Order: sequence, then structure tokens, then C-alpha cells
Amino acid sequence: MEISKTYRKKSFWVITLIMVFLAAAVGTGIYFGGNLFVSTFSSEDGQKILIQKIPEGIAFLTLALEKFYLWTPAVLGVFLLSGWVLWLILSISTSSVFKLMDKIPAGGRENKSKKRDFLDQKIEQERKRRLFLHSLSVLQRDGRLLDFFDENLSLYEDDQIGAAVRSIQEDCKRAIKKYIDPQPVIEAEEGESVTIEPGFDIDAITLVGNVSGEPPFQGILKHRGWKAGKKDVPKLSDIQNSGIMTPAEIEIP
Repeated sequence: MEISKTYRKKSFWVITLIMVFLAAAVGTGIYFGGNLFVSTFSSEDGQKILIQKIPEGIAFLTLALEKFYLWTPAVLGVFLLSGWVLWLILSISTSSVFKLMDKIPAGGRENKSKKRDFLDQKIEQERKRRLFLHSLSVLQRDGRLLDFFDENLSLYEDDQIGAAVRSIQEDCKRAIKKYIDPQPVIEAEEGESVTIEPGFDIDAITLVGNVSGEPPFQGILKHRGWKAGKKDVPKLSDIQNSGIMTPAEIEIP
């Protein structure tokens, strides 16, 4: 209801001011135009050019100018009346819309916004979950990694395990190289002394041990870290159930 009242008040005064300006403009134009007309055709030379009825018109216009204080309020009244009729039509036509908006509580609108945010978060979480599972499905497809994890290694001898691991490691390495191509964050051998300059990337380098003061820091490289040399994410499968990483294979005889 407050929205409707505010709109009605503002629209009323806006339309009223517009109509006052229009009425003033019309009145001013008529006044100066009439004076120009009278000054042009009231002289002897001007009257000779005009036909017989023109002087009657000039007389009428002269009378109108003399009664300027009467017809100016009339013109203003016509414009104001037209503006108020327009305002009434707008108020009636938009009242149903404002009533509908007033019926929706502010809390309801906030709840809808929260629901949309929650759904967006769920969709984003599902997308990340699918990408993670799809990455595992690629390693399973190219290197049988999940099969290896599921295998009971206690049933095999060490030399048999070594041969299987070598094969799986080569296949998975080939797949990772194809899509990610991992590169070391720091091009140095582990155990070497390295210097960390000011402005280093805190996401790429983690400082451990006795860290105090400001860089540069001198330390021993414990792990070179990894970064993606490529970002070629393999195309997602068309499987509707994103939880299926690899479908079962059944050979029909």
C-alpha cells in the first residue's frame, strides 16, 4: 500500500507541474503572437492589404488581449483538468499492480532470493562433483586406476605387483600428461637452497618451519609443487547419472 500511495502522490505533482508549464507556454505564445499581429496589421498600410473582415478580427483580438487576465486562468484550468484526468486514469490502471506487489511480503521476496542462491550453490557443487568424478573416470578408462585400487594385492607376489604397477603408472601418466601436463612450481631439485623473493604467490608456495619477518626468505626446497601446464579438460560424458564413472561392460554371446 505504501508503494501505491507514494506513486500516486509523486505522479500527481509531476503531471500538475507539467500542465502548468504547458499552460504558461501556450498563454505566453498567444500573448506575444497577438501583440505581433496587432502591431503588424493595425497600421494604415497594413489595413489596406487586408480584406474587409480583417479589421474586425483585429478588434476581436484586441479585445481578447484586453481581457488577458480572464482567459489565461481558463487555459490553465483546461490544462490542469486534462492532467488530473490523465493522472486518475494512470492511478486506476496501475492500482492492481501495486496491490499485487503489496501483497508480497518483503520476507517472501528475500526467501525467494535465498532459494535462488541456494539452488545456484547446489548446481555449482554438482558441477564440481561431476568434474572430479569425470577426472577419475578418465584415469580408469586410460589406466585402469580404479581397478588397481580395488584389487586385493595380498594375493600377489611382489614381482607381480611391480609389473602391474609399472603398467598402470605408465598409462595414468600418459593420460595426465595429455590433459594436464603437470609442471613443477619451482624449477629446482628437492633439497637445494632456494630464495623466496618479496611478492611471491602464496597460493603457489607454502612456507613451513620458522617463518618470521618479511621476505626475502632463504630455505630448503622440500617439494617442488605442481602446476598445470595444460587446461584441456576432457569432454564430459553424456551419462545422465553423474555418479557413474565407468559403465559396466557386458558381452552378449
